[in-house]
Amino acid sequence: MSGIQNESRKALHELLDTLRDVDERYLGPEYLIESSEDVADGVRAIAHMLEGGLASYFEQHESHPTFRRIVSPSRKFTGDNADAVYYDAPIDPARSYVVRGNLAGAIYTSFTLEVGSRDGQMGTRTAGVLNDEEFQADADGNYEIHLGGEKRDGAWLPLDPETSRVTTRHYYEEAHPVAADATHHIPLSIERLGEAPPPPSPDDASVAAGIRRVTRFVQSRTLGMPPPGERELPPFVSRNPNQFPQPVKPGDFGLAAFDAAYSQAPFLLGPEDALVITGRWPACRCANVSLWNRHLQTFDYANRSASLNRKQTVLEPDGSFRIVIAHRDPGVPNWLDTEGRAFGMVFWRFMLPEGEIAKPEAERVSFAEVAR
Repeated sequence: MSGIQNESRKALHELLDTLRDVDERYLGPEYLIESSEDVADGVRAIAHMLEGGLASYFEQHESHPTFRRIVSPSRKFTGDNADAVYYDAPIDPARSYVVRGNLAGAIYTSFTLEVGSRDGQMGTRTAGVLNDEEFQADADGNYEIHLGGEKRDGAWLPLDPETSRVTTRHYYEEAHPVAADATHHIPLSIERLGEAPPPPSPDDASVAAGIRRVTRFVQSRTLGMPPPGERELPPFVSRNPNQFPQPVKPGDFGLAAFDAAYSQAPFLLGPEDALVITGRWPACRCANVSLWNRHLQTFDYANRSASLNRKQTVLEPDGSFRIVIAHRDPGVPNWLDTEGRAFGMVFWRFMLPEGEIAKPEAERVSFAEVAR
């Protein structure tokens, strides 16, 4: 080891050591990585997590927070979404903040308080949520929300002593995925109330702390997760391929949308197979279905049919849907493209559902049968 040794360099070496450990374990048999394609997928997922940690956690100031976009078509982790734009910002529960924004055409907007994520870790639970039914936007879509401090009239969320971040969700049902539209702008700002000096200039301690947050961000989303088969799954997740559980709300499950109901199952298809899914969209604010890889990254929704919302779905005469997951276009409506992958995840979201949701039913059939 050469050169000047300080805390920031030590932290950098810790990050490199973690990446080596992730390479050896997360990209190996312990996490069921069994082929060159599996390794390539895993390396890509790790690169996206590293970028996410650097973008959101490397430099953060609770006294002067800014909203930063969490995921994008080229930065995917923790179950991203073609029909939504997400932001988050660090906050200090001992302080108070004002959020100003605009609906920008979203059919669902919410603010969720996260616990447990201050140092880059995965959030452990939600401590509060405020959606657009609970705050008032003016005729132009502008709104104002307060976080923390004394209870006040209007849109306000108290801050749990363990609150560490605020996450925003902006959902759409458009003909083309809003997350892939680089021109779509959502005005959004957060400001600490009260006087605050400028953040201190970066120094050895602050750079080291930032690098360590990035390290924890990557570690918590890789080796911090139990290997497949050892995880305690929430009730909306099925271990059985091509069999969906009843959609349910996640409660305060960390990083989940409190207002949503979810259902998830793996798909498993041979080269000449297709999965035909039938069901009905429920009465709700918005809904979609997405294809993910094992690292909870959406397939390429910017260039392929990797997700469907209600507006994009062609319905049957009786109002039901018939969605086909296949390796190539069968020439029928509502095709979801597997990208040639034999294995992946199918994830359903239903925002603010009304009443019980009909469970989607799936049947594996031959591709030739679907094409006919």
